[in-house]
Amino acid sequence: MSKKQKHEEKPEPVEPAAEPAVIQKEEEEPLKLQMLRLQADFDNFRKRTQRERNELFLFANESLFLEMLPVIDHFEMGFKSAESHQTDSAVTEGFRMVYNQLLDVLKKFNVTPIDAVGEPFNPHRHEAILHMPSDKPAETVLEQVRRGYMLGDKLLRAAQVIVSSGPAEPAEAKESE
Repeated sequence: MSKKQKHEEKPEPVEPAAEPAVIQKEEEEPLKLQMLRLQADFDNFRKRTQRERNELFLFANESLFLEMLPVIDHFEMGFKSAESHQTDSAVTEGFRMVYNQLLDVLKKFNVTPIDAVGEPFNPHRHEAILHMPSDKPAETVLEQVRRGYMLGDKLLRAAQVIVSSGPAEPAEAKESE
């Protein structure tokens, strides 16, 4: 083929294109949907990682808190012992301040004590170590032997409690059986 023939060849006729606006709209719709899905996926990913980060932060120190709880228990036992032995009030007050600081640190990290006395027995928060008759209704916590703690909404340590079994049966009723 000569150079002249190459230039003289006519390209094949192209069919007239559909309206450019129609083609553009048809191409944009799937892209818009894809973009919306990607935005939703990214938003869900961001929320999930934020939630996981918060949970990790909340529970990362769980073992440390569990190690600190016996120290706090010993402080409480020391206060009871100091009261019974009439220890100098300045010493007791000094230890009370340190104890309160420890509780404030725990509170700062969302560790809260479980107050059980007078509450209905809850097996999800309380560990019954003894049932005994009393004038209180059955299944009511009479005494807390060891304080329990929550880490956020999670039980860190169950409270050890003494639970009422209701009023004692009269001695006559036992003899007649």
